[in-house]
Amino acid sequence: MDKGFSLNRRRWTLFAVLALIYIMVYFYRVSLAVVAGDISRELQLTPQQLGSLAGILFYVYAAAQIPLGPMIDRLGGRLVISVSGILTAGGGILFSQSNSLASAMLARTLIGIGTASVLMATFTIFSHWFDKREFGRVSGFMVAVGNLGNLAGTAPLALAVAAFGWRSSFLAAGFLQILITIVVYAVVRDRPQIPLSHTIPDSEGERSGMMAAWGDIFGCRDFWLLGIIAFAWYGSYLALQGLWGGPYLMEVLRLSRAETGQLLMFTSLGFICGSTVTDSIARRVFRSYKKTLLAGQLALMLLMTAFLGWAENIPLPLLTAVFFAIGLAVSSGVMIYPIIRSMFPIRIVGTALTSLNFFVLMGAASTQQLMGIIVGSYGHTAAGSPPSAFHAAFLLPVVCLAIAIVLFLFARDYWEKA
Repeated sequence: MDKGFSLNRRRWTLFAVLALIYIMVYFYRVSLAVVAGDISRELQLTPQQLGSLAGILFYVYAAAQIPLGPMIDRLGGRLVISVSGILTAGGGILFSQSNSLASAMLARTLIGIGTASVLMATFTIFSHWFDKREFGRVSGFMVAVGNLGNLAGTAPLALAVAAFGWRSSFLAAGFLQILITIVVYAVVRDRPQIPLSHTIPDSEGERSGMMAAWGDIFGCRDFWLLGIIAFAWYGSYLALQGLWGGPYLMEVLRLSRAETGQLLMFTSLGFICGSTVTDSIARRVFRSYKKTLLAGQLALMLLMTAFLGWAENIPLPLLTAVFFAIGLAVSSGVMIYPIIRSMFPIRIVGTALTSLNFFVLMGAASTQQLMGIIVGSYGHTAAGSPPSAFHAAFLLPVVCLAIAIVLFLFARDYWEKA
């Protein structure tokens, strides 16, 4: 009993420390939305350039998933996260000092590389510390806690920028990243000394080669269907929360920076609340990860149609509720992680997770950039872009999500293996 209590305390301590560094990942993902206007004015960026600046982090993040999977499986998540954390800190500090688009792009590239490993390496570590039935719950909790960084990148960041400026705010974030990285390296361990019953020790388990692992993963039809819906899910979310939600609210609805930050914060709150209960909903209501994911993505698609025009015709309190509901619907996307965990053996789980995350981040990168091209094509005045530009741009994630939902209907339900 004492050993069980000690193990449980150890793994939740590990959870708490890894959550700290994942909070920083989310902060960097969404923080550009609040400061987009300041950076655009100071660096004299067009909407297309702003879209590229937002997208570069995710393109690099996505590309890094391919080598990171095998690295995590072989070197361990602790070492990979710690080295990556230093790169993130360097990128954050450089971003705070950027005086041109080129230096800002370089900084965002470093941040993209540095943050790329955190969640997937964390989930790989969790695969050794938590069994399969616990994995869905703990992965949902991690995403929920990580969204505190999402919160920090909305209203609190808006207040900090108003008080200290965007440069000082990002400089402080860079130094905080260094401190958290040191704590991660000191506290985290890749696996318990005594493996859980569901794991296979390295000395006994067959170690698949890199190409063999990728062959198993990319040769699975259901992996591709899951990847497509992951692409559309995160592309839709980051289209709103990561970049274009801020300009839409300020240029179309004429909200202040503080009001914009508050609305975006409600999406984060919804995501946090939803992520804590999504696994319970899957087990007690739908009894299926697949059905839970589909129901949530259908709700997300319908709610995203607000930015095709009808959001401009409802009162602010109701719009606040819409943003919160979007966060709740987005939280269903965390089901992709227990699904992928159930698809493949633990010896290649790091590679499987990072391979799936490639689609997640490519969705975020390409959607934000393509929306920037669409918005820019409508022209830009001193008052901002016209509402029609944003309506056309937001049609992209809505259509992508609709297609992905239909395709995922043909995927197998891996619930019975959970």
